[in-house]
Amino acid sequence: MATKIKARAKGDVTEILVLVQHPMETGQRKDKKTAKLIPAHFIQTMNIAVNGKSVADVSMGTGVSKNPLVGVQVKGAKSGDKIKVTWKDNKGETGGGDSAIK
Repeated sequence: MATKIKARAKGDVTEILVLVQHPMETGQRKDKKTAKLIPAHFIQTMNIAVNGKSVADVSMGTGVSKNPLVGVQVKGAKSGDKIKVTWKDNKGETGGGDSAIK
């Protein structure tokens, strides 16, 4: 599952956008062919860090749509700073990515 990160500094505020390709299944939806419930599969936690310092801890659940887009604004970050995103889902799968502020 891919994780894409975009970050742009605008004055003293930096906007960080994180897009994760993830099914985000609730466990409530039925497969149209088999009529069986599709097992729950969703991101539970996400962490966004700038230069190794956590700037956002995100809790998610089944109410978040497929391929979630998370955005945060951070003060004090500057062009060239390193961003690291990590996430974990209810099945124990993990993912994330690295980027730099433009």
